[in-house]
Amino acid sequence: MTATVTKPQYEIKDIALAPQGKQRIEWAGREMPVLRQIQERFAQEKPFAGIRLIACCHVTTETAHLAIALKNGGADAILIASNPLSTQDDVAASLVADYGIPVFAIKGEDNDTYHRHVNIALDHHPNIIIDDGSDVTATLVSERQEQISEIIGTTEETTTGIVRLQAMFKDGVLSFPAMNVNDADTKHFFDNRYGTGQSTLDGIIRATNILLAGKTLVVAGYGWCGKGVALRGRGMGANVIVTEIDPTRAIEAVMDGFRVMPMIEAAPLGDVFVTVTGNKHVIRPEHFAVMKDGAIVCNSGHFDIEIDLKSLGAQANDVKEVRNFTQQYSLPSGKSIIVLGEGRLVNLAAAEGHPSAVMDMSFANQALACEYLVKNKGSLAPGLHSIPTEVDREIARLKLNAMNIQIDSLTPEQIEYLNSWNAGT
Repeated sequence: MTATVTKPQYEIKDIALAPQGKQRIEWAGREMPVLRQIQERFAQEKPFAGIRLIACCHVTTETAHLAIALKNGGADAILIASNPLSTQDDVAASLVADYGIPVFAIKGEDNDTYHRHVNIALDHHPNIIIDDGSDVTATLVSERQEQISEIIGTTEETTTGIVRLQAMFKDGVLSFPAMNVNDADTKHFFDNRYGTGQSTLDGIIRATNILLAGKTLVVAGYGWCGKGVALRGRGMGANVIVTEIDPTRAIEAVMDGFRVMPMIEAAPLGDVFVTVTGNKHVIRPEHFAVMKDGAIVCNSGHFDIEIDLKSLGAQANDVKEVRNFTQQYSLPSGKSIIVLGEGRLVNLAAAEGHPSAVMDMSFANQALACEYLVKNKGSLAPGLHSIPTEVDREIARLKLNAMNIQIDSLTPEQIEYLNSWNAGT
């Protein structure tokens, strides 16, 4: 007789944390009116009936509302963590206890546990993957090719994840459609600029309790996230320097009023450094060597690769935690470098991530991207697809509606005029 293998139903820190988590989930919901409107429609229409779905996301109060919306839409859904330090254990407990959603996420889980959770999720045989960094999709195409035929599509909302998907498609292994949620206007305007800008500084201040006013803040990268950090830093009184590799972004930063220079020139000047590039080893040994004593270094890009911590650790005589999420690396020269959140996403490692109002827009995009994949099953080509303009505008319309803001509409005469131009007359 073959023994029956019982699959784990969830793996969280402590189910007893559920009451606290439920209260926090409900509080976040006050600031998420767009997703609430989508959730109400999903509950009536059930667009995901019969669909198996896995979401690899930061397990936060905001993500809880995405998971609830998907389940209300009929999805057979599982949630795992996309970052070991971002999980809110009370939220994970409430999703299991109060909403019946299987969760596999524990704050601070090691890499082996994380990868085991990825495989547990893939054991669910998903039809749709919601990814945050494309780890699940990468594991699928490299280790689970036999399941690819079951996939309707995936969604991705990070710059890092989009780069990985582009590489997979170029290598010929991404044989199903992927929705580029990251570049939707209602995502990157709100999430990257407003969300990352505020929450990154929130994480820095919670970890260090420093006064930013008067400090020199070095921001590596002037994409949407870098713009947000630079603008919010200036708004709090910091003197901001931007480092860039792209000449167009560099001149934009100059025209926005920031100093722009290479990192090697900025390194001796900075008091606080934030990397938001998505690339590897943006801050390296030659930069550490010329930094001030007590310089604070952190990352707000998706993966913990932007700061070369391995080389910093190899140089250090001693590494000790001086505050929560704050490590001091003492160097032979007698000076020290302060690293926040182990080089991981500082806004989630040391704070609570983006405000709920920001994630309302991002997760509305995720939810509607999943619905779009289901509605267009079999008709979308493999590779990356942008969020349709009508979906992006619907999210903006729902947000304006929730804010009780009205806008103009075209008159029949204006419509006729525009149509005449489009027709070339």
